[in-house]
Formats: sequence, C-alpha cells, structure tokens
Amino acid sequence: MELVTFWFILISVLWIVYLTLEGFDFGVGMLLPFVSRDDTERRVLINTIAPVWDGNEVWLITAGVGIFAAFPEWYATLFSGFYLPLFLVIVALIIRGVSFEYRGTIESARWRRFWDGMIIAGSTLLALLWGVAFANIVAGVPIDADKHFTGTLFTLLNPYGLLGGVTTVLLFAFHGALWLGLRTTGEVRTRSIAIGAKLALPTIVVAAVFAVWTQLAHGKPWTWALVVIAAAALITAGYAALKQKEGIGFAGTAVAVAAAVALLFGSLFPDVMPSSTDAAFSLTVHNASSTHYTLVVMSVVTCIMLPVVIAYQSWSYWVFRHRIGVSHIPPGHGLPWATKKAPRTTQEAAS
Repeated sequence: MELVTFWFILISVLWIVYLTLEGFDFGVGMLLPFVSRDDTERRVLINTIAPVWDGNEVWLITAGVGIFAAFPEWYATLFSGFYLPLFLVIVALIIRGVSFEYRGTIESARWRRFWDGMIIAGSTLLALLWGVAFANIVAGVPIDADKHFTGTLFTLLNPYGLLGGVTTVLLFAFHGALWLGLRTTGEVRTRSIAIGAKLALPTIVVAAVFAVWTQLAHGKPWTWALVVIAAAALITAGYAALKQKEGIGFAGTAVAVAAAVALLFGSLFPDVMPSSTDAAFSLTVHNASSTHYTLVVMSVVTCIMLPVVIAYQSWSYWVFRHRIGVSHIPPGHGLPWATKKAPRTTQEAAS
C-alpha cells in the first residue's frame, strides 16, 4: 500500500472516531431541553458527557493535524474555501466548551438558562456544519487551476449539502438519546429512550435518502456495502429503542455513524477535494500530499503514539462507565459535573 493511501485511510479513521464519539455528546447538548425537566436533571445530562467530551475533541485536533501534515494542499484549499463555516465551527466549539464550565459558577437561574442555551445552540450548529461541510467535500466545490476555491458561502448551501446537515443533526440526536438511555437512571433514562424511539423513523428516512443519493452520485460499487450496513444498524437501533434495549441501540447508532462517514470518505477516494469546475483541477491523494520522507516520519510517530491515546481514552470511558441519576447530584448550583459517588453496579443504581 502506498503511504499516501495509508494516510488517507488513517485520516478517514480519525474522522470516523471523532464523529462517532463527539456525535453522542452533540446529541446530548441538542436534547437538553427535551429530556430534562429541571436544573438537577440538566446536570445529570451534562454529567454523562462531562468526563469525556473534551477528550473526544482530541480526535478532531488529530484529524486536522493529520490533514495539515500529510496533505498540505488539501488543508490549504479546505481552510481557505471553507473559511467561514470552519470559523463558525471554532466559535461553536469555544462557546460550547465555555458553557460547560460557566453554567454553574453563579447562583442564578437566568445565568444557567443562558449557558444551557449556548450548549444547545453550539451542539446543534456543530452537528449541522459537519454534515454540510462533508457533503460538499464529497460532491465537489469550485476549484481553479491554482487549487483556489472560487465559490462563496452560498455555494455550500445547496440541496445535497443541506441534506447532509439535516442528516447529521438527526443522526447525532438519535445517537445522543441512546447514550443518555445507557448512562442514566430513572425518569431521565425512560424519557431519553422514548425520545430516541421517536427520532428513529425520521432519522432512518432522511439518512437513507442521503446515503442513496451519495452512493448513486458519488459512490463506488463496494461502498454499497456501507449503505446496507448503515441502514441495518439504524433499523436495529430503532427497534432496540422501542424495546428499551439502549445498549444494543447505542451500538447500532455508533455503527451507523461510522458507516456513514466511511461511505463519504470511500466515495471521495482517490480525490481529497474534487473540483466541480474541472476534474483536472481536483486535489487527489497524490498531488496534495507531503513528501515521502515526511509521510514515513509521521507514520513512525503515529504507530508509537496512537495506541497510547487509544489506551488512555478507553481507560477513561471504563472509569466513568457507571449510570448517573438525580440522586447523585448534590444540592446547590455547584459545577455541572459535581456528583456524589456513582454506583458501581446497575443494582446499586436501582436501589
């Protein structure tokens, strides 16, 4: 396998991991007003992602650095052409992160409502923007012979791109609902699974339309398998939500997100940024890559460091695997992630 192909696959995997992990905490943020009934329940929801959301964003940084180092031409064209959407992504990431930290610093209902609104807005905007961005990358954007983006923001707001955004919003909300069902107890858990069951059908329908459109317009024969996997996983997740089997449901949405992202990258290869102006102007894994020596050094470093990152994050998820309920939230406003000791078993949580 060529190193450029290896790095394209590796970057694809990094994005798959990022969107699968960050997808459910986007979903939690979007569902904040629909699942919780009071501040204590909102703190329960935030506590389910508090130990992991910032760790999930490490994969975004890693994917961005990977593109910058392995495919600098791709990085340059992408960040110049998608400047405003990516600027909005950064703003939304900052607002969302600050909101988690600030919401509990003042004993004021209005203060907390404001920052909760920022969590909801930031999560929804991020879910929408990632879908719009990746759909446009796969479909192709105006790029001239000098590898410069020649379109505008409105170029990205096309039917296919917007459908991609709606798909990711619904998919991440469904993913987040089942995560909450998996990580909470009592009425919050029941409410979360019920919302997941309601989201199942619209998510399946919209995602199916987007996946088939992607496959017919940009896919390859082998990527039909990814369409089938994503569809089967979403149907399984929907059925599991109806039966209140949130573990199976969450696994289903995780597989669906991973398969959908793999479909996008599989449809893209060997291009990294197709040109809708002229196919000859497209950026590919070959004309956008770094030198062979750079890719060799990067590969060695990655083989050493990536297992460490995976091991640490896996340990983090294992440590914070226990369910959380309203009984674990101490009185007072406090920090949103302040909790009493979580139960070590499901039986303890139910007692």
